[in-house]
Amino acid sequence: MSNPLIIEAVPGTSYADITREFDAPVEALFRAHADPELFQQWIGPGEERTEITHWDFRTGGGYRFVQRDGSGEYAFRGVFHTVRENALIIQTFEFEGWPDEVSIDCIRFEALEGGRSRIVDHSVFSTVEVLANMQSEGMERGMREGYDKLDGLLAAEG
Repeated sequence: MSNPLIIEAVPGTSYADITREFDAPVEALFRAHADPELFQQWIGPGEERTEITHWDFRTGGGYRFVQRDGSGEYAFRGVFHTVRENALIIQTFEFEGWPDEVSIDCIRFEALEGGRSRIVDHSVFSTVEVLANMQSEGMERGMREGYDKLDGLLAAEG
């Protein structure tokens, strides 16, 4: 059984607090976010394949990736505002199918006892409606399935 994904979104606000624990050291968890070869293996829902089209993982850098499934393709992009190894990523996130709607994520990486780790993500959207749209379009499912794939990747790396 995987670790639970907790998404707390207070009604009437435009942010969500997301927490997920992993049975791997914080260094491995951070590396899976930093390395494009690893990142493309776990990001997104289970049936989608991800192709990284741009990756510049550093403070001031950016990214773009395309996900494909039997229904079509979906592109996402953003900038890395702050990257602090094994501790913090502050980044924007935009689904190109909804242009001009950008969220800002402050993702903290925490070391836990026993070689485990946790992600704490404060995700801020431009409006209450944009957050509601993301939730209704499968945000929770995509994150849960992606993190489940990440569990498998981290276990395989041992």
